[in-house]
Amino acid sequence: MALTQPQMSQPWRTTLVCIALGLLVVVLALISIALGAVPLSLDRVVAGLFGGPDAFIISQYRLPRVVIAILSGAALALAGLFLQVALRNPIASPDVVGITKGAGLGAMLALIFTPPAWIVWSVPAGVILGAALVALLLLAIGRGLGGGITTLALVGVSLGALAQAVMQFLMVRYPRGIDQSMVWLAGSTYGSTVADIISLSIWLLACLPAVVILAMMLDVSTFGDDTLKSLGLSPNVVRAGLVLTAVALTAGAVASVGSIGFLGLLAPHVARLMVGPRARHLVPATALTGALALLLADLIGRLVALPNEIPAGIVASVIGGPYLFFLLLWEARRRG
Repeated sequence: MALTQPQMSQPWRTTLVCIALGLLVVVLALISIALGAVPLSLDRVVAGLFGGPDAFIISQYRLPRVVIAILSGAALALAGLFLQVALRNPIASPDVVGITKGAGLGAMLALIFTPPAWIVWSVPAGVILGAALVALLLLAIGRGLGGGITTLALVGVSLGALAQAVMQFLMVRYPRGIDQSMVWLAGSTYGSTVADIISLSIWLLACLPAVVILAMMLDVSTFGDDTLKSLGLSPNVVRAGLVLTAVALTAGAVASVGSIGFLGLLAPHVARLMVGPRARHLVPATALTGALALLLADLIGRLVALPNEIPAGIVASVIGGPYLFFLLLWEARRRG
């Protein structure tokens, strides 16, 4: 009886953790709507959500950036989880392996070299192509160099640095074409609109079937190739599906909020500490943790330097950078 008790209690623990995270997201969302250059009381926020006197400032400015932060945070967190499983690398995430930087480079190229009338579709297309190209280069170069944990991390960092260098060159070469995108490249929810919510929601709904299918396969994806083959699964197909879905989720988030560093690395690890490694528990907890983390980073960035704002991507990097260093040290000690 003692042996079965943890298995019986785990679903309840996961349910309680997810409910707590969901409540924190709601509370933090209300706080984010209430606080800003013009603070609002909670009753004015509630009234504004239902058409009160503050409905315009809430519906047009504060609510869209809150919703975008929640959706983008969840997407980046799940992308990080899928990459960690696909690459069997605990420090893999869209920013660490350079995917977000590749997406940003694709967006910048679209902004500079396509006519203004095409930007509505050319920027998302550039984001997707840039992210996909970096992911393919990471897998190809990493496999050629042995595919170890340190190798993949270094290749990803190198690709991200290369993409960043190209973006900096473009900033100098075409200053008029990218001066409006500086805040977006740092990672920010500033200027989010209802149209952005609709676009991102449609994109994530299109990704949802793949997320659900892969979530059911996440546990077996951690096994060796021989085990996967014995279960009738192709290791290459499974991992390619995980990487491609991670790229799609990252592209949607980057198109909406720009480059957010370390969130995809941090959220899966925090969720794993709370609910354990089982996929059916880990996936929802990771998504909620990512949503909460980006919402918190955005709120801190808005309040710490009023009346100015610090982009949420900078706040996330300040928190996530030391955590990445800790993970590298821990992995090095574990391997002796």
